[in-house]
Amino acid sequence: MLLVVGAASGMVVTDGIVGETTAQDSDECTFPVSATDATGTEVTVDEEPESVVTLNPSAAQTLWEIGAKDKVTGVTKHASNLEGASERTNISTAGQTITHEVVVDLEPDLVLAPLSAVTTEEDVETLRDAGLTVFAYPTAESIDEVRQRTLQTGEFVGECEGATETVEWMDEKLSVVEDAVDEQEKPKVLYTFFGYTSGTNTFIHEILETAGGVNIAAEAGIEGYQQINQEVVVTEDPEWIVLNSDSTEVPDGNGFQETTAVKQNQTVVIDTNRLNRPAPRIVYAVTELAETFHPDAYEEAVKAAQSTPTPTPTESPTETEPTPTETEPTATATQTPAATETPTATQTPENSDGDGAGFGVLAVVGSVVLVNALVLGARRRNDGH
Repeated sequence: MLLVVGAASGMVVTDGIVGETTAQDSDECTFPVSATDATGTEVTVDEEPESVVTLNPSAAQTLWEIGAKDKVTGVTKHASNLEGASERTNISTAGQTITHEVVVDLEPDLVLAPLSAVTTEEDVETLRDAGLTVFAYPTAESIDEVRQRTLQTGEFVGECEGATETVEWMDEKLSVVEDAVDEQEKPKVLYTFFGYTSGTNTFIHEILETAGGVNIAAEAGIEGYQQINQEVVVTEDPEWIVLNSDSTEVPDGNGFQETTAVKQNQTVVIDTNRLNRPAPRIVYAVTELAETFHPDAYEEAVKAAQSTPTPTPTESPTETEPTPTETEPTATATQTPAATETPTATQTPENSDGDGAGFGVLAVVGSVVLVNALVLGARRRNDGH
């Protein structure tokens, strides 16, 4: 059975425990607010911004969820799945995700820039040299970092209450998952995309394990986003294979075809906008996977949560479902995956979100033969997307 899962409620956990957040003592924001960003720069916002531009879709999604979307004046083309995004200025062109001139012309009070292979420190410096206030986020490596990023974003844009409510919503849903998977036998799981996978020190690893799975990439010692050897796939023998909506087919090769997951038709496709964006909607990816891996236990946990009196819940986020062209591609026929399995200092992980949000398509520093083989495989599997 190939499961293409839709929206569901769910909750995120770090290392099996629902994470605590370090929100302000009060939900009321105060200005000025200062923090050191990922470039080592002390960034100060003197007063509540009225206009904000985002350089990555995860930042845009966060602003939508915390109630600050009306302040957003510019987004990249890869945030088009968000309701109302078409009413904002598209800062991208057909061949370029970030057009500096467009961002500068918008004269935003604040620019939010999650760093990635797409959004670089050079982009940040260029915009700062043009007189803009830019806050650069580091690449998110855990679900707790998504929480902290959400709260920090709220502080910078004057939506502290909305940010706190969003994190509380995440934690409420994640606690249901924690209850559901507690004491359950955890299936072995592999996340794969064009032959790459997600190991330790990635928030996708945490998503898989929070949902009650055992990430075989981590078990095999893979760190970050790397290719996975088919011999490892055979040895680890995943019971479930997780795919994203940019790559909905299991890779070719006997290594994958001989797995329990393939033999028992246990593959699941998760929307890229939920799985590969380090932003609040990763909760949906967690709950969808928990329901897939542990359907009976998850159903019981949901019923138990519904029968327990709670304060008036925060309204769950809503979204416009993306079409295939609305997601930022991780690898297409024109993009080149790396041939090496271990990134070097000159290799920068790239992903479907451009924000540390999916396993990597690496800057090429390797064998042309292997590269071409991967690209041709990507063409066959994804027909040019």
